[in-house]
Amino acid sequence: MLNVNSIDVYHGDIQALKKVSFRAEANQIISMVGSNGAGKTTTLLTISGFHRSTSGSITFEEVRIDRLGPHEIVELGLVQVPEGRMIFYDMTAMENLEMGCYSSRARKNFQESLAEVMDLFPILNDRKNQMAGTLSGGEQQMLAIGRGLMARPKLLMLDEPSQGLAPIIVDNIFTVIKAIKERGTSIMLVEQNIFHALSISNMAYVIENGEIIMEGKGEELLGDERIKEAYLGL
Repeated sequence: MLNVNSIDVYHGDIQALKKVSFRAEANQIISMVGSNGAGKTTTLLTISGFHRSTSGSITFEEVRIDRLGPHEIVELGLVQVPEGRMIFYDMTAMENLEMGCYSSRARKNFQESLAEVMDLFPILNDRKNQMAGTLSGGEQQMLAIGRGLMARPKLLMLDEPSQGLAPIIVDNIFTVIKAIKERGTSIMLVEQNIFHALSISNMAYVIENGEIIMEGKGEELLGDERIKEAYLGL
């Protein structure tokens, strides 16, 4: 579904990604895990069209996208929910969800998408007329994911969806991520919460210093002694 092939990305004179290659298959949850500054967010922003690679290629459903604009990539069905939620705080929850439907592909399915989001996040129906900035952290994250789903993604990329949330809310978010996948939307997950990410992933990649250093099924990496020692403190 998504094929990232040997991309190099620079921030000025600093090389942020070095020959990064991986695949995301349809109907799966794919995780990219690693420490702060490893290159996870840069990878997503490059796929989404906000950064440009200097070499390699990125294809989505066999369409080359590494020279397309972000709006063109969203129109193809590849949607990112950014780190830090990035909701519109001075707009209501409903207005935020409506903003997710700006593409022509999404607008014609507004009512269907809205019903699906409200089914996944019933609290948003209760908060739909509330200003987004007054929602709790967990509710804001639900709203950010809901806005992404309103764009009718084929592949939804989630950047640190558990960041700053209480453990009980984190458990709920990961339950919802699995439910989204079961409804037919593929997921690419970037997370520092390595235990949760690997626990639900069909395939996972470990990135360090801008390079993929390990890959495998989520459950296999979760049991790897190197992962336990470096990231899980076991």
